[in-house]
Amino acid sequence: MARVVKVFRTVRNHWKKSTFAVCVLSYGGYWLYAPGEQLRKATVILNPAACGGKANNLFEKNAAPILHLAGVEITIVKTDYEGQAKKLMEFMEKTDMLIVAGGDGTLQEVITGLLRRPDQETLSSTPIGFIPLGSHNSLSPSLHLLSDNKVKDITSATLSILKGETVPLDVLQIKGEQEQPVFALTGLRWGAFRDVAATISKYWYLGPLKTKAAHWFSTLREWPLVKEVSVSYLAPSLRLPDLPPQKPTRPSLLYRIARRWRNYWNPPVEEPPKVEEPEVWSEQKLSTLELFIQTHNKNPVEVRINDSMMICAEPDDFTVGEFITVGLEEDPTVFTKTSTKLEASACRLQLPEGATGFYNIDNEEYEAMPVEIRLLPRKLRFFISAERREELLLQMQ
Repeated sequence: MARVVKVFRTVRNHWKKSTFAVCVLSYGGYWLYAPGEQLRKATVILNPAACGGKANNLFEKNAAPILHLAGVEITIVKTDYEGQAKKLMEFMEKTDMLIVAGGDGTLQEVITGLLRRPDQETLSSTPIGFIPLGSHNSLSPSLHLLSDNKVKDITSATLSILKGETVPLDVLQIKGEQEQPVFALTGLRWGAFRDVAATISKYWYLGPLKTKAAHWFSTLREWPLVKEVSVSYLAPSLRLPDLPPQKPTRPSLLYRIARRWRNYWNPPVEEPPKVEEPEVWSEQKLSTLELFIQTHNKNPVEVRINDSMMICAEPDDFTVGEFITVGLEEDPTVFTKTSTKLEASACRLQLPEGATGFYNIDNEEYEAMPVEIRLLPRKLRFFISAERREELLLQMQ
């Protein structure tokens, strides 16, 4: 009883704040439980090891309460080891939305497991939400307004999922000669900058100088750091209009009966099957410091004439100083003005015999080998915040 009296006394002494809180909660509750809301069940793939082991706590404190308050029934599936998300996707049942809570690695595993399934054509229409909890969250700038506050980024991403606005994203299908395909949303990197980036953490004791030191030490071990590669590619394909799927209305009973009688007495003539034109591959041999094959997902709302991926190759005549300067850039996906750029709908990488090293596929390391990369245009739909969409549209003007 004393506690109840204390509550009422607090309300009386701070009636302005109490009135404001009631108004905010009422408005928020009305918005979250607004009529017409269809997305009610969500499967969450959570990587507890992300963000230095803090991901589970960050999700439970900042994202889960918002989802529960909105009336979303969530099923949380936690990964225990690297690569498990791919296997978990084999058993995922149909859901209203899929939420990936982790970083680049978790997201790449989830979409790879999803698109390897026999029923991927059906499941790929499931909208996907991305809650950035990893050390690398390359897709976040394309979907959310980012800040220096991790908690704010998580809550903002969660709210964008509840608002339901989506955007289609391209996917890269990357396949070796004997390997199952891997799928990527950002792209594939191979070269000197990638190799140096993998060693930066070794120089942690140098503090803010570690990135510069890693690039400089790499040039002492070997220079020039040039890669030879043969790239075969197909021309971009014309981008078809992005029409929302609409279920056609069923004709009336009389119309269906008349159509059946018409087809019975006057059967329609079968059209001959279309002959597919042979693919025309072009080939170009490149000598490059860094090769990057990337999607256009950096700005997913950009209006484009063609569906294509970008093949970017840095020149092989960098000086040591230029190599270090470019390596210090914050965004490794921005290539110099002198880089070679090709647009393609598919490409094949043929490495020299005996070539070694690693690719970065969405910031995940894979052994370098000959691969074929095909663009799957607008294959998946991701939730995007309306504010970020507007910001990206303004950048295009």
